[in-house]
Amino acid sequence: MVLPTPSQEEHLSTTSTLSTTVLPVRHILTKVPEVTLIFWVIKVLATTVGETAADFLNVDLGLGLTITSVIMAVLLGVALIVQFKLHKYTPAVYWLAVVLISVVGTLITDNLTDSLGVPLWVTTVVFAIALAATFTVWAISEKTLSIHSIFTARRETFYWLAVLFTFALGTAAGDLVAEGLNLGFLVALLVFTGAIALVAVAYLVFHLNAVLAFWIAYILTRPLGASTGDLLSQPVVDGGLGLGTTGTSVLFLSVILILVVVLTRRARTTNAQLTATV
Repeated sequence: MVLPTPSQEEHLSTTSTLSTTVLPVRHILTKVPEVTLIFWVIKVLATTVGETAADFLNVDLGLGLTITSVIMAVLLGVALIVQFKLHKYTPAVYWLAVVLISVVGTLITDNLTDSLGVPLWVTTVVFAIALAATFTVWAISEKTLSIHSIFTARRETFYWLAVLFTFALGTAAGDLVAEGLNLGFLVALLVFTGAIALVAVAYLVFHLNAVLAFWIAYILTRPLGASTGDLLSQPVVDGGLGLGTTGTSVLFLSVILILVVVLTRRARTTNAQLTATV
């Protein structure tokens, strides 16, 4: 048996050390959360809030689309600046950015359709093309679309741009199905729930690519959340349950806050354990 030379032994020791330190650090530096049940629950809740909060600020408070859009865009910009400055996933900042980008995505579609009169099918197609272009450039540039690889500024830029387009696309597609096709909020909710179920079956049973399955489901949760928000908040005469935008927004934001607190405590525990092992 040939024994390693001293230099080889030093290299092997260094490699072993890196395997126990660099990998955990890489895990810590990932800027997005693990995809768990809580992830999907908060995602759907955030998309619902995006729909109801936009309506609350625009209609109930009477701010109008322009003022509401400016305010939310500024808040989103601040949240994203903080998010980019962080060196690891921080639940409170990340999910605040998701909620705000959900509202902004809704407002972008609302401005196009309500203020400029762009048909819903046109906005749906335009945002689908924009999202496809983002994914294409991202894949060519980074060779991966996996959210588990979000630990550089460029990849995070692609990620948030894709998220914005998924929200804008989801809003347009959800409104197109619920209103443009006159199916109603409940039918639209069932349609998108069924579509997500099909994606889950394709992934679990037929082994659909995990990254592809994630992004398809991520896109579909936006119109699912929008349809849920409309169903809960809109008046009964319009096909909703009449809970109002205020009540729905407060309820869902409260649940999001509770779940984010849980995730923050888990993250602190995990980071403490990883630090201890290093």
